[in-house]
Amino acid sequence: SDAGHIEGVYLLHYERKLADHAQHYLGWSVDIAARVAKHEHGNGARLPAAFRAMGIGFAVARVWKGGDRQLERTLKSSKNAPRLCPLCNSRA
Repeated sequence: SDAGHIEGVYLLHYERKLADHAQHYLGWSVDIAARVAKHEHGNGARLPAAFRAMGIGFAVARVWKGGDRQLERTLKSSKNAPRLCPLCNSRA
């Protein structure tokens, strides 16, 4: 595998909430950098595209290197992204 490609789960932290939605997005990719670039351009998942359409920027707050789809599902089902986010929670 290409050393430049990092597979894992990632957490995006948005500058502000989108309407009544959360301020975070959890995703998984075999190439996090390429996937994040897609989100920056409004491509990929619907929620990041909606944030992009509203001009709301984001930071990659956390990466779980080597994390798989199961970890992504587990983290998403906890519905507690702010607790996982080091920008929201200093103990994350």
